[in-house]
Amino acid sequence: MSEVSERYGVVGDQFSCHVGGVPPQSWTAPSPCLDWTAEDVVIHVVNTHRRVLASLDQSEPEVAEQGEDLGASWAAATQAVRSALADPAQATRTIAGMFGEQPFESLVGRLLCTDTLIHTWDLARATGQDESLDPESVAKAVEFLTPIDEAIRRPGGFGPRIEPSPEADEQTRLLNFAGRTV
Repeated sequence: MSEVSERYGVVGDQFSCHVGGVPPQSWTAPSPCLDWTAEDVVIHVVNTHRRVLASLDQSEPEVAEQGEDLGASWAAATQAVRSALADPAQATRTIAGMFGEQPFESLVGRLLCTDTLIHTWDLARATGQDESLDPESVAKAVEFLTPIDEAIRRPGGFGPRIEPSPEADEQTRLLNFAGRTV
């Protein structure tokens, strides 16, 4: 199993726990993402996974929407990514995307792991769950995001960076970098 597969497993499992831990009344709770509810966060993560998976065969991804069984949608999306990562032909397939051409596994390690990790915190914050993130995944997300700082500061991306306090831990630094107030 590759480092990306292992890290994706950790990040995906943590998001799964948080999706499963959303109390029914909390799906409409506001999240740290401007104008998004907890439900919107999960829809975004599912749709991001579906878009990345669709890049393998250049198909049109199914779009998750409000009201669908997001637990089942998430479980199917994460299982499909895990299966693709376990298949050497798919994991190494070169795909094109907003970060240029790269192997599928690289896109998962960069985009999906980072997006899912940060939105795990968003979902936790919105629904009152444990906000702790995997430290190794946090370090990898910082490594990925730092060089593309300017590219992610746009509508639909991250808001303005927040200057962390000098004693902030790595997770807080990542979240502040992503525009989250911790």
